[in-house]
Amino acid sequence: MRALSCFVLMSAVLNVATMASADETASAALVVAATFNSRTSLNVSTDVLQFAVGESGEAPVATVDFCARARTTAGGQVVLSVESLQAVQDPRGRAASESPLAFSGVGEGTLSGTVAPTGLTVAGRWNGSGLRQGRLVFTLRTTAAGEYSIPVRFVLSAP
Repeated sequence: MRALSCFVLMSAVLNVATMASADETASAALVVAATFNSRTSLNVSTDVLQFAVGESGEAPVATVDFCARARTTAGGQVVLSVESLQAVQDPRGRAASESPLAFSGVGEGTLSGTVAPTGLTVAGRWNGSGLRQGRLVFTLRTTAAGEYSIPVRFVLSAP
């Protein structure tokens, strides 16, 4: 789109220049409008949270590093969300009654909270375009010992 606009502009300038002789003066006005849409790019270190719950009762943690890039309108909001792709179950296959998955953010714009049992949960929010890097530290709150693998999905959006 930009290349086509430049070509049209150059053609108009050359046409005006060839039509005017040395003792004539010509002028032209050209209005060009460009529209840029929002774009996002997100890289995460993992999309499966791995937890090993021991008998000690200490809450296990899993970390996810992220690199978020966004181009948006001036002052436009960028939102990082997380979603659990399956219900958290203990090693015996019993589903948790409420979401035992909590997180805390490290880095500009990151938040803390609990991952909703269904749907997206906002994990970060900031204004304006640019690059943001950070970390989300997830904690699994359960007393049932065993190995847990929880697939998650991250979404970066800019209206």
